[in-house]
Amino acid sequence: MIKSTVPTTPLNNAYQGGPFYLLGDFMESNNIPSVKRPTTFEEQIEIFKGRGLIISDADFAIRTLQRINYYRLSAYTLSLKHNDQYLPDVTFEHVVALYEFDRRFRYLIMEMVEQVEIAFRTHISYHIAHTYGPLGHLEPKHFENHDAFLTELEKEINRSQEIFIKHHIEKYEGKIPVWVAIEVLSFGALSKLYSNMKSDDQSQIAKRNYRAPAIYLESWLKCLSYIRNICAHYGRLYNRPLTSKPRLDRKSKQLGIDQGKVFAHLYILKELIPDRSKWTDFVTRLEALLSEYKEVVELDRIGFPEDWESILMMRR
Repeated sequence: MIKSTVPTTPLNNAYQGGPFYLLGDFMESNNIPSVKRPTTFEEQIEIFKGRGLIISDADFAIRTLQRINYYRLSAYTLSLKHNDQYLPDVTFEHVVALYEFDRRFRYLIMEMVEQVEIAFRTHISYHIAHTYGPLGHLEPKHFENHDAFLTELEKEINRSQEIFIKHHIEKYEGKIPVWVAIEVLSFGALSKLYSNMKSDDQSQIAKRNYRAPAIYLESWLKCLSYIRNICAHYGRLYNRPLTSKPRLDRKSKQLGIDQGKVFAHLYILKELIPDRSKWTDFVTRLEALLSEYKEVVELDRIGFPEDWESILMMRR
């Protein structure tokens, strides 16, 4: 993988604010390797073969690499290698199948996270509006550490091209009520807004709409925002340790759920989907997807225990 190496001694005329260098700075000197040259699709295939990957259809491999970047695809081989050599009998088709599974897996998850995000926009804006008034979200006295949020909100409003934002700027002198402003916030900003609320306000929202205490809801929203961003940017979920780990109670921990894998995030997601039929449909489609790719997917790589279906259908 390409790495930018920062020189121990500043180079003359080189930008010192980050990993940006003039072309000459990449020249191999002082044991600093030069950046790798670009490779052709044919050469990428030879790299795969040289490490023991079985490629029986070179034309298929080239067509695949023409639409999926080598480094994006090769990330799905991390669990299939030892000492930079592929395990016996691993094929190019195997790698592509993992990529396709992960792509469809993301879409399934994204659909459910979207429902949570949209519902929570309603819950939080409704509470603020009816407790503190239409512009209550702009009053720091109702929140903790609110300045950063207000700065982010202003930035989102200024760059928004939404008709409803322009309407309020032109007709109401820029006074944008919370139920309008909430729609331009990212899920991350929305979770921060909840985190900034007074504990009593958090508890009222949690009690009215969810089956979990506010302290858990705060953690879960942050984690689902993290997952949502991975999915929205087509990031990898398979065989990926997640840095955002949801808070779980003792009973949940006894199930052996790995908080650093994506299954833990699905486990908390089920608590935020009130419609039982929608959740059952999700689990059914997830089971079908895993069955389709059972020859290549290792459940432990995504944190799924053997009895994952019963766990996801379990209610608190």
